[in-house]
Amino acid sequence: MLNLERLRTLDAVARHGSVSGAADGLHVTTSAVSQQLSKLEREIGQQLLAKNGRGVRLTDAGLLLAEHAARILSQVELAQADIEAQRGQVVGEVRIAAFPTAARGLLPGALGALRTAHPELRVKTVELEPEQGIREVLRGDADLAIVLDWSNKRAPVPGGLERAHLLDDAADVAVPAGHPLAGRDEVDLVDFGDEEWVSWPEGEFCHDWLMFTLRSHGIEPRIAHLAGEHHTQLALIAAGLGVCVTPRLGRGPALEGIAYVPVRQKMRRHIYATWRTDADRRPSIRAAVDALRGVGERLNS
Repeated sequence: MLNLERLRTLDAVARHGSVSGAADGLHVTTSAVSQQLSKLEREIGQQLLAKNGRGVRLTDAGLLLAEHAARILSQVELAQADIEAQRGQVVGEVRIAAFPTAARGLLPGALGALRTAHPELRVKTVELEPEQGIREVLRGDADLAIVLDWSNKRAPVPGGLERAHLLDDAADVAVPAGHPLAGRDEVDLVDFGDEEWVSWPEGEFCHDWLMFTLRSHGIEPRIAHLAGEHHTQLALIAAGLGVCVTPRLGRGPALEGIAYVPVRQKMRRHIYATWRTDADRRPSIRAAVDALRGVGERLNS
């Protein structure tokens, strides 16, 4: 009889691409991963891993068994979901990944509501950018991720995931308080054509969106600074080092030395919760989504 935890370990190696990555994802040591795989190899009588340079790769037998392991673990997830649904109780644990402004703007209210309504539910959270959050959900390392796209640049939903809309989040342009446009009720993006910009890091979805949006308005972006953390971006603006797009969710009070200017070409982020289809019937997932949606509706009202 194949051991489920050893299959889970093999699945983690296949998903993460390395023993160390699997160890991180499973929150165990690399030695523990190696021991589980060695026992699994003895159980099936075949080699599952082979050396590949300084790392390892799955053998043909390892790849074949990893495919079965993924299906078996998916069925276990479905069984858990069905048992929870049949019992109808919101208990156990739910792990939520959220990008930073959603973590500030949505999670405190949602987690407070969950604790009041479902005291036996344990909630764990982690800040991750949307792309990372989706990967964590697909891997099974998170149950739910809060993600986004923009009204003029949509993000596809990977296969095997469900999603629910939480809210639409407007964005403004943040400028130094002494900027000539700081006092305007509304501006056009082309008014910032000669500005230096502070952007999210290259490779992130929001950086690609900014490049696409500015160029679609005839602006060739002059990116002076890259910063992933929202408050770092604003600190650079307060120092007079450029302008940036600043969403309203989780923004908090205006920092000294900064003005927020609404843009005539409305910029909106669509914010969603996403989870695995095979976990769709879990009451804990449904309760978490309902709590997040409740906070989103209050913010949009």
